[in-house]
Amino acid sequence: MMTKTERLSRPASGSPHGIRRLLGQAAVDAAKRFCMIRVPRRAGLVGLGLAVGIILAAGVLAGADPLKPSCSSVTNGGNVFKILDNQTYALCAVASCFVFNGVAYCKCDVEFGDSISEAFEYDDGQDVCTVNEEGVKNGYMVSTFSVPDSVLKPNGDQAIYTCPRTSDGAYAQCDGGICFTSSEGQSFPGFDEPLAKDQIICSCPITVQNPETARVGYQITGPYPCQKSFFENCNSPTANNKTGSTIYVGAPTGTPRLLAFLLTGTNPPVNECRLPRD
Repeated sequence: MMTKTERLSRPASGSPHGIRRLLGQAAVDAAKRFCMIRVPRRAGLVGLGLAVGIILAAGVLAGADPLKPSCSSVTNGGNVFKILDNQTYALCAVASCFVFNGVAYCKCDVEFGDSISEAFEYDDGQDVCTVNEEGVKNGYMVSTFSVPDSVLKPNGDQAIYTCPRTSDGAYAQCDGGICFTSSEGQSFPGFDEPLAKDQIICSCPITVQNPETARVGYQITGPYPCQKSFFENCNSPTANNKTGSTIYVGAPTGTPRLLAFLLTGTNPPVNECRLPRD
């Protein structure tokens, strides 16, 4: 199942803009060939008119942009979410993060397409949509959610791990995190290799699970096939908010499934891992 998301690294000829350019060039080439053919004058005039029409139509195709960014609202249980259509955003759902001074700095993917986020409304009419829009010309973007291809069955090499309610580990909550484009392709503390050109660092708040008050567990993303050792990231000795720690982006159990349904109207089959009972 497609997730309505395409990577920015997709070749230009495969993108909508690239397709329009190819169509436009093909139309112009066809018109040029026609004009080089010797035909009777009347037929030539008709053909010339057709050639001009082809070029004008190609110009409309090349200039029109059906991928105009937009934003809409959807509610669930009194909570307002925003769906950001045809926009660049940071996808942090499968990210690992470096903790420094109580903040998680997460290595996320730059995506283009449709995504969803809490509204994060403030002031007069400002929200996640306006923040992400303003970021286009100001060197930043917002972390929002879409279903990562890497967790989808049958070919995904990652899975959603469910940490039980009794866990006491920490995870990064990246919905609404701000990500600066200056970090793309650069080195950053806590990561062994420089980021790729379609990766970005997002700063995200940290949630520490409290087993005494938590009603549900939480979910993070890890390797697939399932590895029992990865569940160590559900516990504070491994996953904590101390400087130098590595934690993963997560959310209360069921949140990814809810957001996927609100965004796409379906719940695609994903790889899942649960802690085996001894």
